[in-house]
Amino acid sequence: MRTPLRVSFQGTTPSAALRGKVVNYVDALEKFHGRLTACHVVVKAPDHRHRTGGLFEVNIHLILPGNIEVNIDRTPSLDERFADPLFAVSDAFRRGRRQIQDRLRRQRGDVKAHRPRRLRSAAKRKATSTDE
Repeated sequence: MRTPLRVSFQGTTPSAALRGKVVNYVDALEKFHGRLTACHVVVKAPDHRHRTGGLFEVNIHLILPGNIEVNIDRTPSLDERFADPLFAVSDAFRRGRRQIQDRLRRQRGDVKAHRPRRLRSAAKRKATSTDE
């Protein structure tokens, strides 16, 4: 990576274990893609003002060669698994890997291109309807 990895924690104290997991996931993404230009990961802790249990949010901002940006930012649904920060981080990186895969497929041209639909003219439609 050209620029160093940035990991930010919002609403919580920085965790060395969580930072280590993020570094491992970023290394795996670099091995998968080959080249990442920059990566910024933000781990947002839940608000303590809510009566219900809060859910962690993880936002990832990746920059690929050619100044292509990939943003993974998803507010979790009411899924109790997102109360665990390790699950939230792993889910975000799983989504990031999928987005990079899709982008690489489009760049290589592996995505199926549909032929444009040909519209039949009104004369052809009349001819086929009168023949029946």
